[in-house]
Amino acid sequence: MANALSSDILTEQPSFPFSRPTTPGLLDHRQVGFVGLGNIGYAMAKNLAQNGPNNVSNLQPPKVWNRTISKSEKLVQQVGKDKASIAGSLEEIALECDIIIVNLANDDVVRSVYSRFAEALKSAPPTKKKIFVETSTIYPSLAGDLDKLICSFPHTHLITCPVLGSAIVADKSQLTLIMSGDYPSKKEVANLLVPSVGRKALDLGGDLEKALTYKLMANSMVLGTMEILAEALTFADKSGIGGERVLDLVKDFFPAPSMINYAERMAHEKFDGNTGFAIDGGIKDATHIRRLSAKYNCPMPAIDVAHQHLITARAIHLKEKNEGKDVASTLDWSGIIAGTRAGAGLDGFDRNKDATVVEI
Repeated sequence: MANALSSDILTEQPSFPFSRPTTPGLLDHRQVGFVGLGNIGYAMAKNLAQNGPNNVSNLQPPKVWNRTISKSEKLVQQVGKDKASIAGSLEEIALECDIIIVNLANDDVVRSVYSRFAEALKSAPPTKKKIFVETSTIYPSLAGDLDKLICSFPHTHLITCPVLGSAIVADKSQLTLIMSGDYPSKKEVANLLVPSVGRKALDLGGDLEKALTYKLMANSMVLGTMEILAEALTFADKSGIGGERVLDLVKDFFPAPSMINYAERMAHEKFDGNTGFAIDGGIKDATHIRRLSAKYNCPMPAIDVAHQHLITARAIHLKEKNEGKDVASTLDWSGIIAGTRAGAGLDGFDRNKDATVVEI
């Protein structure tokens, strides 16, 4: 959206609920740090480095940090040394960066990283505004713990900003950003990340837990859809119709990109989690959703079943790995179908091992 458009017009557009700066300066001289280069995080950091806001002349190239340094090296090589640099430590990120974006795998890792941030800030409390942007999918109450840990320091703010979209969507800068927390901080971050990283921002107010709850609710819809797809594909194989017919049905009558993607993965047994979403993450999200459903007395039986099928699929995958079979090193959560197949008496991952059985 062009800067010449008035803020009144812009705020009416649901894709960007914040005003754009009318004059340069909002992000000038700001140093961005990015922690966590998994499939989603890598795409976000890459796009930020390559496609940062075009109205900012002095935004510094982002510093990136990842536990496995080879991913940081790969990113810098891809975008160029003038577009990004590798931070030597988490402490360097905490002390030298003004906007710190975190995208990590699970709650324990997130808590550990923020503890290291806090220890670093004790030695040199901030003298100007510093924003921590938590984009991981974590249990909502953890946000309060992080806020207490980080925002006890002067000039420091935390916002939650989980993202909606697959790795493919992230690579195309088409993520949806869900934002909660301090309004001026959300506005600054939204102007940084849309459209360089995401296509849309949603503002869920000041409560840090709301964005995280919304993200888990959205993931419950994805997971529930995957459970239905897995059951339909298994039923098709068991009845002799065949999975390809189900895939055709999805493409003809339910042509949502995510449904087609997961149906194709299941039908064609493309279960490599290195190019998707690892099943451990799916089990973590399902666990969080079930915990929230208990908190709010809101039964979600489809998620209960999906959670069990994810665990079954992971157990089958681990067994095959331990037996030395040629399987993906990391199982994608579309591997949930192994749970429904096992329940139907079929081989978990290899449809070729099962002769077509039509039960009457």
